[in-house]
Amino acid sequence: MKRCPECGRNYNDDSMSFCLDDGSELLFGPASMDAVLDARDEPATAILHSTAAPGEAPTRAQIHMTDQMAILPTGTGDIVPKSTGFDKRLLALPLLLAIVALGGFFGYRYLKPASGGSINSIAVLPFQNKSGDPNSEYLSDGLAESLIYRLSQLPNLKVSPTSAVIRYKGKDTDVAKIASELGVDAVMTGRLAQIGDNLTISIELVDVRNNTLLWGEQYDRKMTDLLATQREIAATITQKLQLKLSGDDAKGITKKYTDNNEAYQFYLKGRFYGSKRTAENAQKAIEYYQQAVANDPKYALAYAGLAEANWFLALYSYPQVNELVPKVRELALKALELDTSLAEPHSVLGFVCFGYDRDFACGLREQKLATELNPNYMEGHRRYGLYLYELGRFDEGRVETKRALEIDPLSPTTNFQYAQQNFFDRKYEESETVSKKNIELDPNFWYAHLQLFYVYRMKRDFASAVEELAKVQDSRGEPDAAKFIRESFAGGDWPGFLKKITGDRMRLKLYPFFVATFFAELGEKDKAFAMLNEAIETKDQHTAQMKVDPFMDPLRDDPHFKEVMRRAGFPE
Repeated sequence: MKRCPECGRNYNDDSMSFCLDDGSELLFGPASMDAVLDARDEPATAILHSTAAPGEAPTRAQIHMTDQMAILPTGTGDIVPKSTGFDKRLLALPLLLAIVALGGFFGYRYLKPASGGSINSIAVLPFQNKSGDPNSEYLSDGLAESLIYRLSQLPNLKVSPTSAVIRYKGKDTDVAKIASELGVDAVMTGRLAQIGDNLTISIELVDVRNNTLLWGEQYDRKMTDLLATQREIAATITQKLQLKLSGDDAKGITKKYTDNNEAYQFYLKGRFYGSKRTAENAQKAIEYYQQAVANDPKYALAYAGLAEANWFLALYSYPQVNELVPKVRELALKALELDTSLAEPHSVLGFVCFGYDRDFACGLREQKLATELNPNYMEGHRRYGLYLYELGRFDEGRVETKRALEIDPLSPTTNFQYAQQNFFDRKYEESETVSKKNIELDPNFWYAHLQLFYVYRMKRDFASAVEELAKVQDSRGEPDAAKFIRESFAGGDWPGFLKKITGDRMRLKLYPFFVATFFAELGEKDKAFAMLNEAIETKDQHTAQMKVDPFMDPLRDDPHFKEVMRRAGFPE
């Protein structure tokens, strides 16, 4: 038996190393003298007593004890009658020991780590929603994302982020193929069914290197147990992977971000909509995050999510940026006031500093701090790499972007950034190749089509460029704008086309910086500088790429360009 020296909870599984409640390192021996006396008086029942914590329903892997029977921890449901006499109990003890030894043999045989060595990487796939109710999607997606978040806190474990695994949602689960695509050693799958207030969660963890089932479990719980359950599952995964954790690492797995189950469910709904990255879904995410913090005003993760959702709303509903960004900053600072260990609020502050305040030193500092707090935080590495590139520090930026791609090799956003960085570095063929592969990953990812528009425009393949720009509008749900773009180039007149779309830029929702590049290409420098000044005044975040964008080259020798660069925040 092991015990927690902090909370006193007993654990009969000697393979457990850290407490599921507070992350403290477990010690051998019962938690109290009463437990010692219980073990002395009833040796069999002391050994086989359930390990479920107060308020938690036990799982099938735990042992249930009644006055009449005990179920052994083999997962088979074998029942051994409880002895009523001293002599019979002694006779039963060798049989009990033999069964335990046999269970230990098979446990080692089938649940031992793969012969390939320790597992250093894992993908947690979106859970299947078996409820038949689409309103439960936030639970199945959210529980998987919560596990990903907790596991990503471990510095020595590569965890595929939600953005990497979400593409497998609703598809046939070929774990070997998925593991190969994501570059991981182990894959966890799960199913969730909700009937009223009852939850059934089934989980399997597979070592794909030799197709070995490391762990399988079913949890029958109440909705009110959801918080405790996801902490317990995360802790069990680390045990089954046989990860060696320090005390601080273990506390990251079992950390209580909130004790309010309603706040947690609102948070899951906020994550569900926030991950879709559209103005409409960002607004829904904001509403749910607000309900989360209303239920728990000290819920730092919910404040971090609320800050990010407001940023997405500003980004995708431009030009509301001036109205929303001060709120973004306030919410990110509130999250850090409540929990200084979170990486996400620092990343949010980083893009506020860099893209809005034009304080590049602050932006770099905050993104670097985010990656230090959580080395597995893909978005931190991606944004840090982007900022370095936009400042002309190409070698350093490439390192960070490649690190982001190591964490999530199939991320459309990071692959777009990689293509864009090659474009800034005047490597147009490489940019085209990466962009085409990105479109294969997601044909509707409009940023990939936008990057191809830049490449074809630079290569003077104007017909292909126009078609990619039209596809941008198609992918954004703007068919009328797409039709206008195609019709504007019907005669094949590129300068005429540029004049038409700049003249109708508001209907096409074109950022001022992009319009400035069109005027620069037309040789209308005065109009180009006017649009650059408008971009700076309206906080158009794309002005950050002014230093490296090839389409700015026609303006660089003009005396006004140095002044515009200074106004945009670039050091002289």
